Amino acid sequence: MSKQDQNQRHQQRMERKKAVIDASIARASTDKGLLLVLTGNGKGKSSSAFGMVGRALGHGMKVGVCQFIKSRTDTGEEAFFGKQANCEWHVLGDGFTWDTQDREQDIATSRRGWDIARRMLADPDYALVVLDELTYLLNYSYLDAEHVLADIAQRPPMQHVVVTGRAASLPLRELADTVSVIEDEKHAFRAGIQAQKGIDL
Repeated sequence: MSKQDQNQRHQQRMERKKAVIDASIARASTDKGLLLVLTGNGKGKSSSAFGMVGRALGHGMKVGVCQFIKSRTDTGEEAFFGKQANCEWHVLGDGFTWDTQDREQDIATSRRGWDIARRMLADPDYALVVLDELTYLLNYSYLDAEHVLADIAQRPPMQHVVVTGRAASLPLRELADTVSVIEDEKHAFRAGIQAQKGIDL
């Protein structure tokens, strides 16, 4: 096949593809606040959420971030986003459950944290709310899942919410508009490599 034939076939394929994509875009006429769930065992769930935080701030939108479970306040994302005028950032955990080893403490901390999240979810000024590691609070029954999902479902119509964490429950997935499952194929930690600034912290 000549180079000219290859180029012509490529152009024809791209024309067909463009027609399909353009038709899909034309059908997508609904404007609403989205619930996105980022789950799975792979690395990058929170990182993806924080990418959306940067995107929203770039559009001048107000953002709220609730980091459950985690207790570190020296991460790069907090150091950067915490300085942004339109970003309200809260670290709401006492550390990973295998560190605290205290279920009652974890429940009390989770409930205090959810009070902050519920305030954001009720306020239409927040265009994006990130509920980082929320799945653990539901899976361990630190919070009442039915009440949490109701709070998310009853948020302002144009408010976007991102939930991260492993093992997202079926009811949460069903409520979501978008669900992304990040798989774990390989991880540097299993090769004995420490968490790295700018990548993990």
